[in-house]
This record gives sequence, C-alpha cells and structure tokens, in this order.
Amino acid sequence: MPLAVDMRHIRKFFPSSSVLACDDVDFAVEQGEVHALVGENGAGKTTLMNILYGLVAPDAGQIFVHEKLSHIAHPNDAIKQGIGMVHQHFKLVPSFTIAQNILLGIEPNQAGFIDNNDEADIVRRLSESFGLPVNPNARVADISVGMQQRVEILKTLQRNAQILILDEPTAVLTPQEVRELYVVIRKLAADGRTVILITHKLLEVKEVADRVSIMRRGRMVATHSVADVSVRDMANLMVGREVILRVDKSPATPGDVVLKADNLLVAGAGGIPAVFGVSLEVRAGEILGIAGVSGNGQTELVEAITGLRPVEGGTINLLGQNITHASVRKRREIGMAHVPEDRMVVGLNLKTNLDENVVVTHYQDEPYSKRGILRLPPIRKLAQQIVDAFQVKSARVGEEIKTLSGGNLQKVVLGRELYGKPRLLVVNQPTRGLDVGSIEFVHKTLIEERDSGAAILLVSVELDEILSLSDRIAVMFGGRIMDVLDAEAANEQDIGVLMAGGSLETEPAAAEKV
Repeated sequence: MPLAVDMRHIRKFFPSSSVLACDDVDFAVEQGEVHALVGENGAGKTTLMNILYGLVAPDAGQIFVHEKLSHIAHPNDAIKQGIGMVHQHFKLVPSFTIAQNILLGIEPNQAGFIDNNDEADIVRRLSESFGLPVNPNARVADISVGMQQRVEILKTLQRNAQILILDEPTAVLTPQEVRELYVVIRKLAADGRTVILITHKLLEVKEVADRVSIMRRGRMVATHSVADVSVRDMANLMVGREVILRVDKSPATPGDVVLKADNLLVAGAGGIPAVFGVSLEVRAGEILGIAGVSGNGQTELVEAITGLRPVEGGTINLLGQNITHASVRKRREIGMAHVPEDRMVVGLNLKTNLDENVVVTHYQDEPYSKRGILRLPPIRKLAQQIVDAFQVKSARVGEEIKTLSGGNLQKVVLGRELYGKPRLLVVNQPTRGLDVGSIEFVHKTLIEERDSGAAILLVSVELDEILSLSDRIAVMFGGRIMDVLDAEAANEQDIGVLMAGGSLETEPAAAEKV
C-alpha cells in the first residue's frame, strides 16, 4: 500500500524543560490502515503527532503526506492536506449546538447571514453518511463525553480529513462507547481513510489496529504487525524491561471498620437523586472496589464521602466520628485522603508550580507555615521527597507542572495524598489515561498502602483493575449497590450482569451493607 504519512528523522527539543521529546524519529503509516502509536507517558507520541498536525514545529526532519514533501507550519496547513486531529481534551464550544461546532468557521451563509436549518441539514447528512448519528440541534453542554468525541470526529470529516489522528480516544469513554468507537474506526479504514491511534491501552491495540509503532524516551524502538506481537511484548518494548501486568498481592487481613456509610441519599445534577440508599463499610487493610459503568452514581458517592457534595440523607462515619456534614479539611484531619477522578481540574492546579500543588492539602500545618506565613524551604523539601519517592520524571522543585505527562501528574497527586499515611484512601479512576509502566507503579503503591493498614475505597470503570486490586467488589447500577462479591470468587460475567442492572441467582444484596 502507498504511504499516507512518512515522517523522517524528526527531532524536537524543548529548552524550557530540557526534554528531547523526539530524537531522530522515523514514522510511516500506510493508506487505509489503523496504525497505533504507543509508549509511556512522555515518550514523545503526542509531540510527534502535534508536529504532523502543525501544532509544534520540528527542529529537524521531513514530512511526506501521500508521498509528497509537505511543509506543515500550522493546523490550517495540515487540514488543507487532509489531516485531522481529535485531541484527548476536546476543543468544543459547550454553549453551541452540535451543528454549530462542526461547521464553526465554515458556516453556510447567504449575504453574511447563517441559516441554522441549513447547518442542521448539512450535519444530519454528514452523520448519516458515516454512520455516526447525532442530533444537530443538541447543545454540546448537554451531551455525553462519548457523543462529544463523535462531534469532534465529524468536525474533522466535514473538513475532508483523509488522515485522522485520535489522541487517547477511549480515555474518558464507557465500555459501550469504546465498542462503538471501534466500529467507527474500522469503518473509516474500510472506506480508505488512514487512522493513527495514540493510546496507552494495549488490549485496544490488539482489538482495532493493523500495525503498531512503539516509542520510548523520544525514540522509535519498533514497528510490528499487530498480529505478530503480544500485549506483553508491547509492554516490555514500551518500558524497556519486563512489566508485571497482573498485580501480585497476598490475601487481605482486614481490621477495624474505618469508613461506614449508612443509607446514603445523594443528589446529582439538577437535584435529581444519583445515589439511593447506599450502605457500605471499608476496613483497615482491605480494598473495596466499586465497579460499574460510568454515570451510575459512583462520582456522586465519592464526592459525598470526600465532602465535595452535600448528603441529602443517611450518615457517614470515619474512624467512629460522624463526618456526614463535615468540611473537607476536617475529614483530612481525621485521616482521609482523596485521589480524584479528574486530576487535571480537581486534583491539581496546572497554572501554578510543583511546590504549591504538593502542599495545598496541608499548607496550614507546621513546618510548612508559621503564623499564616508559608515557609518555602520545608515546602521545597517535601516536593523533592515526592519527586524522588514516586519517580516523577521531568518534575523540578519550584517549576510549573503543566508540561508533565498524565502519568507523572498522577504520581504528584498520589505522592501528596499518601503523605502522612492516611487511614482512608478514596481513589477514583487512578489509572485513567496512564501507560502500562505508570499503571504498574500505581497498582503496586495501592497494594503497599493496603498492606500497611490503610482502608482503600477504589472506584474504576476498568473491570480488569477492579478484579486485580480489590478484596471485595461492590457493583453499582442506577445509584444502587446491586451486590457485593468476594474478589477471589468474582468473574467478569457475573459482574457484567450486575453492571447492566441484572441480578445473580443468589439473593440480591442491593439493600444489604457492604
């Protein structure tokens, strides 16, 4: 097959962070194939694709598009050559309709006036032609994340993209939405379009890609047909060593109850109940996993337990103290820590530096402040301790963190939250968007905390993660706990039935305590 993309000897150095992101990289993609680009966080994948899309200028190298030498200095240059990119963090206008977002900048008009009906008709025909149905008149703010991604894909197709770059496309999708996306990707390739898939998920590569290229520390280390390489082989090439894909843990030895929730009622958006009568207990030295498709009350439950959302009914006790209406600071003082679902918005402040981010949860304590005045030397010492202990690559004391990769940002959050050995650790989607090396580190860290006596409430939409880490598994559907299973006896089929709202042959435990 002819090459759709041929990047030769690409080099990119970022002086501000002293990072050589792309070091003499060659990357070739055939027309009509799905080509996965994988590597650890910070390996240079996104930088390489940003160069192809004109967002970053290379220091050296050549780019050939459909076997013609191309000069791509701006995304407009890429678009003109049939290249489209869907970023991990979508670039949509929430207050605009789907049609307005897709046609933004290329609106049909007569004498300068835009006809909304014409826009809707154009988008309807576009969506039908690619088998990606949308409601053109729906506001982006009111649609799911999966549908927003569909809008981004349609936006690139409307601009006649023949080469489509998808950056971590499944990082924020539910399992059902992932399956739908796989179908879309294969259909685009069958129609002759080229799809480049930046991803951390190696099972995803096996599922949907034809070939895979693997980057490590700014270099291209291998390109293989997906049929000829195993998940373990890809993981080892990404990290440069043997990777443990399954968590090695000893049986739990649960102690006293640390967290107890009774008959919780929690409201979601618009005051509509999102959690209905949930009761659970988490003991010292165990991990209770909450499984379920995203949007079934897990986020509201976690926010209620951590003090980010008010409780409408029921009680929450932490180490015997009633914290139902306690402040976040009070919960932390008693012994709670929280690794939030969205590290970019809730977990960190990307507009400031490493030091302020690691001290934000205990800046009021000595030695970090005295009489209300922050003391920089102890804060910087703490920051350096977290960087060293959690192997946060490219992070430097006193410098901004916005350039760090997703895995390294997650390590900053983990390091901060585990400081001081919390008695209860509430962890929501701890490995979302992380590579295999970072996932291995996070899993190992959580098991070590469990073994040192911490109680851990783990929420994840990754079923493999729940099965691998949990000692007991509670399955949520529609804001209720459908059943509680012993992790050793649990299997994907039973959990899948419960995740879909069904029940097992045993007596339902929706109203029982976890």
